[in-house]
Formats: sequence, structure tokens, C-alpha cells
Amino acid sequence: MTTFSEVYASLRKKNRGQYALLSGCCFFSVLLITAYVSMMRSSTVLSVLPEGGDSRKQVMMIFVLAVIGCGVFTTYASSLFFRYKSRETGIYLALGASKKQIRTELRREVALISFGSCALGAALGTPLAWLIWRLFQLFIVDTSEMALSFDREAYLFALSFSAFVIVMLFWMLSRFVRRTNIIDIVSESRKSEPFRHVPRWYGPVGILLLIAGALLGYLTPSFCVLVLHWYPPEGLTAIMYLPAFFGIYMILLHTVVHGFSKNRYKHIITSSMMKFQGRQTVRNMLIITVLIAGAYFASFYTPMLGTSALMEIDARNVDYAFHYRADQNMITQSEISEMAKDFGVTITSFTSQPAVILGVDGMEHIEQKSRLGETYTKEYRELLCSDTFLSESAYNALTGEHVDLLPGTVTTVFDDNGNSNGMVDNEVHLITNAITGQTLSVTPVEPVLCNSMLFGRRVLDDGDYKKMSYGLTNEWQETQVFFNVETVSKTYPFAKQLFHEIVSRSGPEVEVYDAWDPIAQMRADKNGKPYELSNENLEANGFERIEYEKKDSSEFRLYWKYMPQFRVLDKADFVQTVAVFLMLFIFISILCFAAVVVILYTRCMTIALMNARVYDDLRHLGASNKYLYRVVKEQVSRVVFVPVLTGTSNIYAFYLLIMYFNDNGNLSVNELVGLGNCLLLVAAVSAVLYGIYRATLRRVCRELRL
Repeated sequence: MTTFSEVYASLRKKNRGQYALLSGCCFFSVLLITAYVSMMRSSTVLSVLPEGGDSRKQVMMIFVLAVIGCGVFTTYASSLFFRYKSRETGIYLALGASKKQIRTELRREVALISFGSCALGAALGTPLAWLIWRLFQLFIVDTSEMALSFDREAYLFALSFSAFVIVMLFWMLSRFVRRTNIIDIVSESRKSEPFRHVPRWYGPVGILLLIAGALLGYLTPSFCVLVLHWYPPEGLTAIMYLPAFFGIYMILLHTVVHGFSKNRYKHIITSSMMKFQGRQTVRNMLIITVLIAGAYFASFYTPMLGTSALMEIDARNVDYAFHYRADQNMITQSEISEMAKDFGVTITSFTSQPAVILGVDGMEHIEQKSRLGETYTKEYRELLCSDTFLSESAYNALTGEHVDLLPGTVTTVFDDNGNSNGMVDNEVHLITNAITGQTLSVTPVEPVLCNSMLFGRRVLDDGDYKKMSYGLTNEWQETQVFFNVETVSKTYPFAKQLFHEIVSRSGPEVEVYDAWDPIAQMRADKNGKPYELSNENLEANGFERIEYEKKDSSEFRLYWKYMPQFRVLDKADFVQTVAVFLMLFIFISILCFAAVVVILYTRCMTIALMNARVYDDLRHLGASNKYLYRVVKEQVSRVVFVPVLTGTSNIYAFYLLIMYFNDNGNLSVNELVGLGNCLLLVAAVSAVLYGIYRATLRRVCRELRL
């Protein structure tokens, strides 16, 4: 005698596709989140992402998007599974099966699917992260910094997401079994989720909300800090972006219901099918839009960073540049010449000029707690921090320019494009000799000087420089060295040896972070407060210590205060220096694009499964295969192209906005070229997505026998 469990098992074999779909969605979601969090929480990655830094915030933002996307995607796959189960469940009830029997079998199935797929996804997530990282090491770059290590706490995030998937599945199971009306259960598989009324103004209003949300979200933090003197919580920024998400939702909704054509009869079959599955379709399209935006945001990091850095290196007007404190036993010009001869390098020009470190005035930010959070006030300080000063004759000797400043004036060196990059300004009114206490009132003059090799330096009249440098001890004096060589591209061994020689001759007193300031250190010591950028306090404030033993690490090369600028060395070792950054963002983009592909494929296949009877009815009414193919193509193309185009165009526009405001309303040549390379990346990825679209379309047509 055939038992109920045997009958149930027989039907399960015939509906293997439904089980495979749900298992695959749960497995992939947990795999993605586990791989992401394994990489994100790795000590290898955390060591190069300072706590509170922009890079770490970007990583967290994309992670939140991935979690939301995978959560909604898995929930949708679960609802689809129970919708398919509803018909056979209704038949069982009609034949006299009890709810207890059905609940028992469903619990067994859901337990097997949820625990099995989640366990497999969690188990393979970390190996996947390691494999991708290892491939990057093998084919691109491998450094000692890239020895990947994982944190056990990362599995807490993976287990939390797995718990969400399991609990959600059992909750939906309980909700499904509680139904008592057999007719409702049987008709569940045919139930549609249409939108009752979507006016055409949803489209333009959605675009306006999208633009407003992007501007509000990006500009609100700056407005709060600069105008309100208030450090807003990160949650406020997320809230300010909400209009953008509502705008995207309205745009997608308008597209699903009305399509692209104003002629309501031209695509009536496609539009009707899309409309009657509107809610689930728009939810999936919104997830795809968000994920592809996150994927591109991560992938743009590499071309923008690479283009900007390499173009800046090529544009340098000096092959070799370094500076050192006068109290260091640094390599001399004659020793450099001897080293150059040993390596067969010809030095064509050599310039060495003195510089001094002087105190400057400014507005100090005094932070304080309030009910609204952390705020700050500004107070003027006659002695706030220090800057490096050159005389006008020293600047002219180093650059070949002819600058003639009046006594009592000062100017600042910006980059080659005249940009401050938000790091310096030309507002200096009082200069102080930290040893003698002598002060000099000065007037900043325009235009500022433009030279990236001397970025951030101040320039004084020769007489003022001589007066203010009198009495300074060696630790307050520096030397700036510029020299050029023949065929710089062939001098890498010489550059490497010279770099190591400079490091070996530098003492522990200059083993400091680039933002370390001697005046700020003096003020902190005087007030009995710890200085956050002193070496003993760096790690406590989320920064890595600067150590000569790690001179080839990215932390050292990016943040040592006296790091030389050698054109051939910086260019050849660029990928090695920023390898961890590049790998992290490439890894994130790969995972997000993979999620996009899986969700697109899943959604397109549901079109075939859910509308199979509709297409059969159309075929019996006389529709040709050519016409049906056109209808399928229109549906699949909307599901694929609308979210992809929306996500791609919006994130590119947002990235352009970031570049524009970061440069105070300007776009440098380097940034324009970088944005052009981002467009090439978009074109390449779009070509891949188009190929996936064609393959998916063929699979859908095969399922519908077209």
C-alpha cells in the first residue's frame, strides 16, 4: 500500500526544479554574505582600512546593500516556492490529508533545504574568498601584506544571516499551513500581484526624487559639519538617501506598468503580463538596481585610483624628489652620485634647497557632546600647527620659476591643477618660530603656486624667511632635494637602493605618520593630553604604526612623513603598494555582479514557469511562435535592461557628483580620464551582461517550447 509520504516523495521528484531553485537561492545568498564578511573582517584588510575612514565606510555601505538585496531575494524565492506548493497541497487536503501530515512533510523538506543550503553556503564562503584572493595573487601581484588571514568572528555574521534565512522559511511555512480554505490554497499558484493604478507622472517625479535624494544624501553631512558645526550620525545620511530609493522604485514601477512606448496597444500583451506580476517584478528589479550600483561603485575604485595616480606620476617635472630633517645623517649628493655610477645611471641635474618648519595660526575645532550628538565650536589660536616654509629663492631654484613676493606676504603651493584637494588653504596670518618665539604677521596673496611635488608648502619673501628661520635647531629645519636622470624608466634598481638607503639613515625621531605635527605634539604635551598621531597612540586610534621594518608595506609607503617620490619606483610598485585596496574592491564588485546575474536569471526563468499557461493559451488562439518570441523577448529585456540601465547610469552620475564636489566644483584632467576609463569598464561589463541576457532568453524560450 502506498503511504502518504511515498506519494509526497513521488511528487517531489517531478518538481525538482522548484526545490533546486529555492535551495540554490538560499545557498548563493549565504555564500555571498559569508565570502563578503570573511574578506571584510579579515585582519589583512582591516589593517589597511583605518577605522572611520572613507574606504571602510564604502565597504560597509556596499555590504549593507548586499545583505538587504540577498535578504529580499531569498524571501522572494521562498514565497515563490510556497506558491508552487499550494496547488498540490490543496489536492492533498481535498483527498483527505490532514494538516498535520502536510505540516510534517513540509517541515522535513524546509529543514533539509534551509539547513543544508545554508550550511553549505557558510562552509564554502570563506574558501571562495580565499580562492579569489589567491587568483589575484597568482596573476596580478603578490606581496607579504597579502597573506590572507580570516577572523573567526566573521562567521557570526554568516550564522546570523543563515539564521534569518532559516527562521524566515519556517515562518512562511507556518503562515502557509495555517490556511483553511482549500480554494484559496489551490488558487494561490495563479494569484497575481498587480498594481491597481500607476499614473504616468510617476516617471518624472521618480527622476526628481532620485536627483534630490542623491544631492541630499551626499551634501547633508558637509552642510551639518561646515554650517551647523554638528557631526551627524551616519544614520542621518542613510535617511537623506531615502528619496533616491523611492525615486528608483517609482521609475521602475512606471516602466513595468507603462513600458517605454506611449502607444498603450503596441505592447499590450507584455505590459499586461508585467502589470499582473508587478509587485514581485518591481521588487526584484529594485534589488538588481541596488546591487549593480554597489558593484559599479566598488569597481570604479580601481580605474579612478590607477588613472589618477599613474597620470600624476607621469606629469611630475622631477624624476627624483625627497626631503629630510636636518638632524638626520642623510645620504649626501656625492654619495648619491657614486651610487648612480655603480648602477650606470647618469644624473642630469641636482638641486638641494633648505626649508624650515614654522608654527602658523588658525581656527581650532573644539569638540563637545550635546543631546544631538557631537558638535564643535571654533576658536582662534595664534599657534595652532606647523607648516613647511621655503624662501622664494629656494622655490625658484627647485622649480625654475620666478616668484617675487613682497615682504610681509605669504603664498601656498597647490597641485599642478591649482587644486587644494581639501587639504590646505592659503589662510595664514601669523607665523611663529617655535624655538625663539618670534612672530611675523603676514598677508596671504594670490594666485597660489602650482607644483604637485611641493604640495602644501608655504613660500615667504627671502628677508622674512631669513628672519623667521633664525635660531631654529636642526629638528625644525629640512632639506628638499630634486634631481633628474637620463632614461628614468631604466633606473628602477638604483631607485630601490636609494629608497632603502634613505630609510636606513632615518632615525626613530622621524619614524612618524605623515599627518604628525610637531606643534600639535608640543601643545598636547603642554596640556598633558595624549597626541593621537604619536606612534604610541596610533594603534589606539585605528592607525597602523609606521615602522622601518615594514618599509615595503602599503601603510609605510602611503603614510610615512618622509616618503621619497621617485617616478620609476612609484610607477613600478604602484599595484604592489595599493594591492590590498584594489583586491578588496575588485572582490566586492565580483560578488555583487555575481549576485546580479543569479537574480536576473532566476527572475527571467520565473517568467517561463509562471506564464507557461498564458503562452499556451495564446498559441491556441493562433499566435505564431514568432509573435510569442517577441513577447518573451520584450518581457525578459525589461527585466534585464531597465534595472541594469537605471543602476548603471545613476551610480555613474553619483560618482561624477562625488568627483565634482571633492575638487570644490572642478574636475581635473586626471579625474576626467579616470571617468572615461570607468565608462570603458561599464561598456565591458555591459557586453558581458548582454551575453548573459541572450543566453537567458534562449533558456526561457526553450522552457516555453518556442
